Amino acid sequence: MSDLIRRDPRAEWIARNRLHPLHAAMQTQQQTSWMGPNGLLRKNPHAIAAGFVGPAGIKRIDRSGAQQGTGGKRSSASAEVQLPLHVIERPAFHICVVPDMVGGRLTSHDRDLLGLARKLAGDGGAVVAVLFGEDKENAFDSAGVDRLLRIDGAEFDGYAPEARVLALGAVESQLAPRHWLLPDSRSGGGELGRRLAAKLGERPATRVWQVAGEQTTGRAGAGQQDIQRALPRLILAAAECAEPVGESRHEARPLQLDAKIAHSLPRIEDLGPVAVDPAQIPMAEAEFILSGGNGVRDWPLFHRAASVLGATEGASRVAVDDGHMPRERQVGATGTWVTARVYLAVGISGAIQHLQGIGACDKVVAINLDPGCDMIKRADLAVVGDSAAILAALIERVSAYRQGGARDAA
Repeated sequence: MSDLIRRDPRAEWIARNRLHPLHAAMQTQQQTSWMGPNGLLRKNPHAIAAGFVGPAGIKRIDRSGAQQGTGGKRSSASAEVQLPLHVIERPAFHICVVPDMVGGRLTSHDRDLLGLARKLAGDGGAVVAVLFGEDKENAFDSAGVDRLLRIDGAEFDGYAPEARVLALGAVESQLAPRHWLLPDSRSGGGELGRRLAAKLGERPATRVWQVAGEQTTGRAGAGQQDIQRALPRLILAAAECAEPVGESRHEARPLQLDAKIAHSLPRIEDLGPVAVDPAQIPMAEAEFILSGGNGVRDWPLFHRAASVLGATEGASRVAVDDGHMPRERQVGATGTWVTARVYLAVGISGAIQHLQGIGACDKVVAINLDPGCDMIKRADLAVVGDSAAILAALIERVSAYRQGGARDAA
């Protein structure tokens, strides 16, 4: 394991913000005294254990140790840091959110939507997340969910907008929510929201990127114009419509659907997903991107890895300028801004323009020889080593895994 010390910008920000609920828990214990080289005892007047912060934010020296309650001794282990729990026993109203849950997890778009729902709920309302089928998410509490309503059944699996709209109609009968929120996305939320609006007889606000008071602002005219209208009951929100919840925990208490779901003969048959060549997917719409930079020495191996992984190829500006990749595959502020769920950067040091272009990616994996480069610091998972050797090992492992799955199926 690498001895490289990774910084946590969020923890550092909390430690500086006295108004944050986790500020006290993030204060690290500092050394209060030590023996100098000439044998004299030195004391640190800035250490937390030797003083306290007054109501005006000024450090006060406590020579008695009474403020810490330890008689001048340092406290030992610190308690586990927990965000404050927000509990709503009797909600005044409900805000129902139907996230896309691509891959069984909350996407960044879903978290923005829950942040908007939390804003509309205020202190008296409860945010209800309505889910279909199984999921792999375990952080609904930190995403702002007060109630969790799961609707199970084989008829809701895959592409089943008709059955899902009928189920949402049952939720409408039971909860009568003040607002319905769905992501205006290509992953199903946009179509489901419009079908739900037709069933409820509501005129929805689409492509909403801002809600202020009783007004919504949505994009129109190919993103060149804004349309403002009164806050409707059904909102189809765009990405980055609000800040995601991050400073509190919520119950995510399970909720049962008591209303009966109406059933009808389906008119749509789901034949499963259609195989698509990753090379034909536009960069801005790709879910998995393998991006190469100046550190890639074996480009045929890079292309082979992208094919085996089923990833869309991307590149840094240096790789494009050197002629290794076409210009339309350039990622960054000077190229294409991407929103992939997984962004695998190979041999990319991490210039500021490139980091800006991948700011909306959910997970970033970096492969680089330099453990101190900016891409390694930005990555959620970093692998320090030779890119050619790592890509070759990755191709071998993925190929073996797929062959094993094919044998099991046979």
